[in-house]
Amino acid sequence: MTQDRINRIAVLGVGGVGSLAATLLQDTGFEVTGVDVRAPGDDLPYRFLTASVTDPLQLAQVLKEQDAVLSCLPYSLNKAVAQAAAAQGLFYFDLTEDVPTTQLILELAEHSAKLMAPQCGLAPGFVGIVGAHLAEQFDEVRAIKLRVGALPQHPTGLLAYSFNWSPEGVVNEYLNDCEVIEDGEHKWVSPMEWIETVHVNGVRLEAFTTSGGLGTMCDTYKDRVLNIDYKTMRYPGHCRLMNFFFHELLMRDDRELAGKILKNAKPPVDEDVVHVHVSAEGTQNGCMNRREFVRSYYPLEINGRRWRAIAWTTASSVAAVVEMVSNGRLPEQGFLRQEDIVLEDFFATVNGARWKAAEVRRPVV
Repeated sequence: MTQDRINRIAVLGVGGVGSLAATLLQDTGFEVTGVDVRAPGDDLPYRFLTASVTDPLQLAQVLKEQDAVLSCLPYSLNKAVAQAAAAQGLFYFDLTEDVPTTQLILELAEHSAKLMAPQCGLAPGFVGIVGAHLAEQFDEVRAIKLRVGALPQHPTGLLAYSFNWSPEGVVNEYLNDCEVIEDGEHKWVSPMEWIETVHVNGVRLEAFTTSGGLGTMCDTYKDRVLNIDYKTMRYPGHCRLMNFFFHELLMRDDRELAGKILKNAKPPVDEDVVHVHVSAEGTQNGCMNRREFVRSYYPLEINGRRWRAIAWTTASSVAAVVEMVSNGRLPEQGFLRQEDIVLEDFFATVNGARWKAAEVRRPVV
């Protein structure tokens, strides 16, 4: 596969998602350099450097002679990486759900020589692409609703959860205010509220507000859509317990400790599932209708290794966006809003096709 704009890309943070993203990009034809503070134990199919990106000199050296950088680091480190990428004129990609980080990248993109593309994962990311695709089928749009649940297939305990994703990111989205459009008004609301019941492929779940999942959609659809919101899906009862943990026990005052406690209590599991429930409501030819994209994604074997659902869905999403930027399907400069990506173009990429082809029912073992 010939790459037009990007040949060399550094992937910062080669944990579960970063390692797979680096592998997928290498397989797609990019020259990948993985970077982390510790060398992974397994043999890697791409070049690897040991470096600390919190050191500006080491970060600058890592990015030297690269065309692009993908940050799979905790959200708190992305601002420095984005600033370094803009200073060196590199394409920038990340997976962040953090709103202040995205705002900084939006400002950097005004003067950057290359495209700045944050929020390229699952949510924000893929679900925004799907939501925009559904909304654009209507003449007038009443509502866009994005729902995602990354969950254990076989939950245990009252919390019914496992921290397969960054605990820092989960705590952040559970405690930060949430951007919505309600009855045409752009506003911020509290997290872990607006609880509703959602069924996905026969599984009963609860959904509640969390921060960051909409990405830039409120700005994009302001004055065009009456209602937009994002909610996280969990097994019933989860939200009540998390509110108790953060607010009655005051764990909101120490986010780092809260993350450590939760991950220790509910460590990652291999048998996970990603539920996606995206819908749009509106009028078409004068008739009110609702369109939905509802799927359940399970672990998948890639290159002889079985990957968790949250890992391959997130890694495939960002790898697909890198493909589209490189081959000219997306702009070379400016700021990329995920909702500007055409869903069929996304599915047409090597990595986006995985979303379309993957089993959406529990595979027979």
